[in-house]
Amino acid sequence: MSEKKLVYVKIPQETKTEKKDVRLGDAARIYSRDKAAEARVKALRLVSFQKARRKTSWVGSVMEIIQKAEQADPEIQLVNLGETDFVVFYEPEKGGSRLFENLKVFFVCLVSFCGAAFAIMSFHNDSNVTDVFGNVYRLVMGEEAEGPTVLDASYSVGLAAGILVFFNHFASWKLTVDPTPIEVEMDLYEENLNKTVIQNKGRKEADGHDS
Repeated sequence: MSEKKLVYVKIPQETKTEKKDVRLGDAARIYSRDKAAEARVKALRLVSFQKARRKTSWVGSVMEIIQKAEQADPEIQLVNLGETDFVVFYEPEKGGSRLFENLKVFFVCLVSFCGAAFAIMSFHNDSNVTDVFGNVYRLVMGEEAEGPTVLDASYSVGLAAGILVFFNHFASWKLTVDPTPIEVEMDLYEENLNKTVIQNKGRKEADGHDS
């Protein structure tokens, strides 16, 4: 009996690609002491997006990979170190204008800025911050404030500094190497999205078997 060719495969939960024909080597890290077996496993076709004209996804299972590997070479034995179910997202190459992309980014930034400014002003109006600062100034200084005071200036600077410290991000500059709250939320969103896509496929397959 010949010795099995061990091939280690680590597949991430999510892979994004612009390729029409996706091979296992495009979506996974693969290693084997037998380089011929490693190359053969890397060349296994996962999915073809030849007919896709827009963004789409495909859900795969490590069981399918094992079957394809054994069909290619019965002596290959896969050792899975990654996910058992995974998603491949196909995103066609963007052929749009760079100017249009920049305009979209500018529009989103403008809407976000105006929305945040409106929310802050609404909060200040509801909590009557102007009167609060006026009362504090009168209690400390013993006279009525005339126009903006040091309280207003320090509060404005502190508000901006607090936002920067909390989000730990300004352009490409970061205070620490820790991920920002937005990055954490985006990772959680992507993880939940992948799980939902995988679960939906499982439900469809279960419904197909039941019918």
